[in-house]
Amino acid sequence: QVQLVESGGGLVQAGASLKLSCAASGRAFSDYIMGWFRQAPGKEREFVASIGRVRGITRYADSLKGRFTISRDDAKNTLYLQMNSLESEDTAVYYCAARYNPVIVTTARGYSYWGQGTQVTVSS
Repeated sequence: QVQLVESGGGLVQAGASLKLSCAASGRAFSDYIMGWFRQAPGKEREFVASIGRVRGITRYADSLKGRFTISRDDAKNTLYLQMNSLESEDTAVYYCAARYNPVIVTTARGYSYWGQGTQVTVSS
């Protein structure tokens, strides 16, 4: 198993940048495909980005390409999400998630382990 703890959320103005972190503990971090999801009030949890093992292949939600960047540092057992040019529509709770199966998927049900989430609020 792996335990996940997100950090780095906060209140920012539109156009600002924010970098989220997700610290992992437990089983070897490098064994997992990692993902970021978000959930806005009254909406379903949606896929943001994912990153594979070893070669670090990435996938992004089409609407977020170019603004968000996912990365991982296996030596630090940490996942990151760099968010640029934030918009009010990006306001949500952001969750990191881990998947042991080596195939990247973009559905929340494909991930077995979740953090508690970190709130990102973008004011316009």
